[in-house]
Amino acid sequence: MGATLQLVVGVASPSPRPAVPFPFPIAAATSTSSCSIGKQRCSCCVRLPPRRLQRQARPSRVLVRAVQTDTAGGGEAEAAAAPEEPPSVDFAFVAPRLLPDGTPDVHYRTACGGQKLRDIMLDGFIDLYGPYDKLLLNCSGGGVCGTCIVEVVQGSELLSPKTDVEKELLKRQPKTWRLACQATVGSPDSTGQMVIQQLPEWKIHEWDKS
Repeated sequence: MGATLQLVVGVASPSPRPAVPFPFPIAAATSTSSCSIGKQRCSCCVRLPPRRLQRQARPSRVLVRAVQTDTAGGGEAEAAAAPEEPPSVDFAFVAPRLLPDGTPDVHYRTACGGQKLRDIMLDGFIDLYGPYDKLLLNCSGGGVCGTCIVEVVQGSELLSPKTDVEKELLKRQPKTWRLACQATVGSPDSTGQMVIQQLPEWKIHEWDKS
């Protein structure tokens, strides 16, 4: 029995249309989910500057929903033959803007637990600071500037409780917002799936909480 994470996106308009499911298995990389060049920068890794985010016309209402479905394994023999992998946590990092076709811009990563969420994102080349990505504008993980905010859409149970620093800096923000430099993802033997919204203050879509 395995689990597959799906992101469902829909647009509310005068002529309603049903939400269209876009299945994205966590472990599979797609042309929009990861870069084959690795540590080099390329066009698929480059984020648009904040000014482009501000100028872009906001859609009437775009809703993105994360759902988890169980898939019947039916392959116990395959599972027995496959080598045992070390415990890890699967991540779906969602960029603040949608792709031109209106689908989520999702990047998938896998990492061992017991690390700060900030370190996992930086090691995976996931945009964390956006417009604040300058040495003098963030505290580099000290927990005093509040520029590494993320929204935990799914998997919040894997994170450590909020620190006093988070409670103070995020007291006027939604409860789902966390500081990546303060949140630890489980322990080294943790497994699970998380959906993380990057730069929630810059996103142009809404998460459907239903």
